[in-house]
Amino acid sequence: MKYNFDEIIERRGTNSYKWDLVKEDGVIPMWVADMDFQTAPCIIEALQKRVAHGIFGYTLVPDSYYEAIISWFSRRHQWKIEKDWILYTSGVVPAISCCLKAICMPGEKVLVQTPVYNCFFSCITNSGCEVVENELKRVGNCTYEIDFEDFERKCADEKTTAFILCNPHNPAGRVWKKEELERMNDICLKHGVKVIADEIHCELIMPGYQYTPFAGISEACRDNCVVLNSPSKSFNIAGLQIANIICPDATLRRRINRAVNINEVCDVNPFGVIALQAAYNEGEEWLDELNQYLYENYQAVKEFFNTELPQVRVTRLEGTYLVWLDILPFELSSDEAYEKLMNDGKVFVNSGTMYGRKAGQGYLRLNIACPRKTLMQGLIRIARVLSQYMDEEDLSGCPA
Repeated sequence: MKYNFDEIIERRGTNSYKWDLVKEDGVIPMWVADMDFQTAPCIIEALQKRVAHGIFGYTLVPDSYYEAIISWFSRRHQWKIEKDWILYTSGVVPAISCCLKAICMPGEKVLVQTPVYNCFFSCITNSGCEVVENELKRVGNCTYEIDFEDFERKCADEKTTAFILCNPHNPAGRVWKKEELERMNDICLKHGVKVIADEIHCELIMPGYQYTPFAGISEACRDNCVVLNSPSKSFNIAGLQIANIICPDATLRRRINRAVNINEVCDVNPFGVIALQAAYNEGEEWLDELNQYLYENYQAVKEFFNTELPQVRVTRLEGTYLVWLDILPFELSSDEAYEKLMNDGKVFVNSGTMYGRKAGQGYLRLNIACPRKTLMQGLIRIARVLSQYMDEEDLSGCPA
């Protein structure tokens, strides 16, 4: 590889949310979706050049910013975006809230597919709306499918006005197929439900899978959705706070733009503007190597548990760098496992219940975006703790 993803970079003492939130020494953090790799050199160089100027006032977003987005999605994903569709903002989570305020009235219902990214719940409730869950169906202990019968039943509720799609899905690891996305949109259209597609993990795709931009499938999908994306996850620049709302519907776009301004998330970081352009114009080779390294990390996780503790069932990872571990065979709840791993194993993972109290029970979320040495240290600690709580009658692992 041209880029060294094995390099261990000390992050403790840098006010890192991932590494410095827990003050106790020796804890390996494998939780929040933040990578332990330096970003692409092209981004570092572009930021260094901007820093050298020495003045960091309010910034205008130039035409070259829009051109970088349009070019990236066209050449990498065959999705044609028009400049007028793009609204920039400070992050995908604020963007979700703005979209909900533009689409929904307080008291209406918003559909999500659990287990799902925990901030969806807070965005919905903070907007005065009610969360409705379409729980994904576990298949063969290794992956998830959509319960379309339940999905339509929830959409048919006259109070359901929006559906937040996670594509790729965090934490279930699914990269939704075109046919699945089309079927979801057909149901949403039938019942007057708008789709808000969070596609922040769209560049983090495992070999053999392909991300399909929801709005790029058909005119029907394009006209019934808002797409949210950012280079923050794929290029490890979340702290630069830059994201985009892509909305082809001019009327809805005006309402969202109004919500962006009302909620004061209309000004962006000048470094985010610079970083996005460097990422999308020059970062493709780095990203491809990153995905290969993440895939090898995922293979290492599967091999480790299949060999050392097959009772841990590793959910198939099609996209993202967040592995969903099934610990149902153990005599621990998700929250208990989280506590034991933190206190006894000195490894920080996410309890599955963050992503749905019912759908996430019996699961842990593991961030594998770190050097392999760190990954293996964390896995050894996890296995050492969990092995004390095995149900000896359940020896079923997850096929490779």
